[in-house]
Amino acid sequence: MAYNWETELEMQFQRDEGRKSPVLSLCFGDPVPYLTFPKLAACEKVRHLFTTRAGGVSKGQFTSMNFSVHLGDDKSNVRENYERIAKVLGCDVTSIVGTVQTHTTNIRRVDQSDAGKVVVKEPDYGDIDGLVTNEKGLALAVYTADCVPLFFVDPVKEAIGMAHSGWRGTAGNMAGKMVERMAREFGTDPKDLLVAIGPSICQKCYEVDETVAEAFRNALGDELKEREMIRESGIYSMQGSTGLRQVLEPGKAPGKYQLDLWLANLIWFIRAGVLPEHIDVTDLCTAQNKDLLFSHRASAGKRGNMAGFLMLKEGE
Repeated sequence: MAYNWETELEMQFQRDEGRKSPVLSLCFGDPVPYLTFPKLAACEKVRHLFTTRAGGVSKGQFTSMNFSVHLGDDKSNVRENYERIAKVLGCDVTSIVGTVQTHTTNIRRVDQSDAGKVVVKEPDYGDIDGLVTNEKGLALAVYTADCVPLFFVDPVKEAIGMAHSGWRGTAGNMAGKMVERMAREFGTDPKDLLVAIGPSICQKCYEVDETVAEAFRNALGDELKEREMIRESGIYSMQGSTGLRQVLEPGKAPGKYQLDLWLANLIWFIRAGVLPEHIDVTDLCTAQNKDLLFSHRASAGKRGNMAGFLMLKEGE
């Protein structure tokens, strides 16, 4: 019997109806199911989506909506997957530009001269985990399989950004650096930004060692002054002490910790001046949903990549 992705996705979201907030919406394109965030969806100036494993043509460990060829997938299958997403976005596949991710906090401003890079032609850049633009019709793409996709929309200056943020990027404050770069490039006021923290591995599934924990202690500090603001906003559950413990819960063994990438990125956004009411925080874990989402840890590295896409609409 063929695997029914549509049924499985709908069942997953039915199981999750008790989630603390309607963070993600499940949509069905033709023939691609995808996820959207309510705050970004309410902005008429942009189109955005985050993919699942469903709706593509890739086979085996890449089944079926994979966006990376460097993992061993057939290039023609990846191209067809891009074509299907471009149809949903309402653009040509040559209007998409992607990152060349190496877990940095490097950010590139892109324009129409970059259109198609990574997707249909070789990029002339590397070590780029964040993209920003104010050009309409240019779709930004980042790739994940446990790391956090970050979405940025400035509806006032009409500028957008996408970033890939794993533990290195999060410890390095990729979220805040993207906000700073958009302010510098486009005059973005952080208070105008609409942002989203996309599906990734959750704290329960993400065990890290002392080296990673120390990086977050050094980056965030022990005292989380943002705790009350976050708690009062209701966008994320804040319990216990005001210290770093909620980001780094003690693990099952000495020297091990459970890292909350969602909360860490949320803290960086608050510190950068983004308003809590302008932030969507995911509650969908890649590792716990490995049949529906690619997960590096849950698959022991045998997987493809999902992608987040964001585009300023033309003619607006």
